[in-house]
Amino acid sequence: MSTLDVRIAHGRVASSVMAYSAGLADDIRARIGAHPGLSEREMFGGIAFMIGRNMAVGVAGNELMVRVGKDAHDESVARPGARTFDMSARPMRGWIVVAPEGIADDAALDAWIAQGVAYAESLPPK
Repeated sequence: MSTLDVRIAHGRVASSVMAYSAGLADDIRARIGAHPGLSEREMFGGIAFMIGRNMAVGVAGNELMVRVGKDAHDESVARPGARTFDMSARPMRGWIVVAPEGIADDAALDAWIAQGVAYAESLPPK
């Protein structure tokens, strides 16, 4: 469930542990497929899936992170298992975290991923 990344730089050893559900990350990869703008990046203590270098969805622990945009925030946060992404007591409107019960079936997971990808595609590439 976690990966260990050890880097050696200037004679010092530094390590960082990124803990996230590899199974959920694999499910996301399979659903997004060979999207031309897809890249992955470790961030928020997990892994993010970027479209045109804009975050679409990600995984932290066993939860799904979804960028939905400010206009879709209220509707999205009302869905089962969803809450506002809150990093260090700083709620981020337009970003949603979905608990495992909110993505327990394929249709729900597909819908969240499609929403995140569509929002990222609506933004200009970075």
